[in-house]
Amino acid sequence: MLVTKQPILRRFWYAVMPESHLVDGPKPFRLLGEDIVLWRDGEGRYAALADRCCHRTAKLSKGTYCDGGLACGYHGWVYDADGAVVSIPQRPAADRQRPTGLKVQAFRAEARYGYVWVALGDPLFGIPELPEAADPAFRQIHEFYEVWRTSGLRIMENSFDNAHFSFVHRQSFGILENPDVGKVGIEPMPWGFLMTTAMPVKNPEIQKAILGMAEEHTTRYMRSSWFMPFTRSLKITYPNGRIHIIVTATAPIDDETSQVVQFVIRNDTEAEAPAEQVIAFDRQVTAEDKEILESTGFDVPLSAYAAEEADMPSDRPGVEMRRRLAKLLREHGESEVRLQSSPPGGTAIRYS
Repeated sequence: MLVTKQPILRRFWYAVMPESHLVDGPKPFRLLGEDIVLWRDGEGRYAALADRCCHRTAKLSKGTYCDGGLACGYHGWVYDADGAVVSIPQRPAADRQRPTGLKVQAFRAEARYGYVWVALGDPLFGIPELPEAADPAFRQIHEFYEVWRTSGLRIMENSFDNAHFSFVHRQSFGILENPDVGKVGIEPMPWGFLMTTAMPVKNPEIQKAILGMAEEHTTRYMRSSWFMPFTRSLKITYPNGRIHIIVTATAPIDDETSQVVQFVIRNDTEAEAPAEQVIAFDRQVTAEDKEILESTGFDVPLSAYAAEEADMPSDRPGVEMRRRLAKLLREHGESEVRLQSSPPGGTAIRYS
């Protein structure tokens, strides 16, 4: 599936940038192949516009904040959050604030969990709900914000794939000699699905410290939420009651690359588990994921996956994702758009 060729994917929220990145001025972002500018208006609200001035096409992300608006860096034309030109400095002073009737396209933008989320179209669902984020018994830790050269669907499938633990994560928490994937339960939801499972894992020294558990092995009791199309929340509960919730929000930059935001929510304190150590362990794990995922093909097949990619019973969550996304396309009158499987860069073909 080529994400930039499927219009329905524009109707979802994507976490595109930490709020802190917009303190000192507007910033550019490419979402589903669309160049946008993110900025904050005079009342602290976030806005997203097409990143092109309607005057001489300069990038608005080269501009500055100006009296609650966004001023183009080329000639100073000022835009509001709706994309309307509200001031043209070159006009006579008496006419400078007169409505111009000029505008650029505006998109929905909202702040949640410390990040700016953008939807390019009318959203089918709201921004994912994370109840623990508002619970004073939990704290939130930002872990990373970086580009991965893989598709959001590959990242999502991997996040729900117990079979890769023993191999990809054998240096961190996987048990190589025990590749059993355990039982998996999947409960369909309008916005995706819930998955429940439990897996034995190694408990390395860094985890012993931040979990407060001395055992060499422990069990992860996992409750995972897949929010269509490319966001997940993984709630891990350990036998001692420690909870570690990993939120991975993937925004497709284009067909081949994804912007990945990850943060965690935990029911402990900085004294019990320093954020630096929490991040260090999770970064080891995600570096292992990134290395293998960047070796996979970005054009993930949906409707015709069985003809190109073999699967096994433990692939059930990923197969369900592909099935749900294929159904979503059909329901909105779309066909899956793909590259020919070989050679790379071939012409697009469609599967019905």
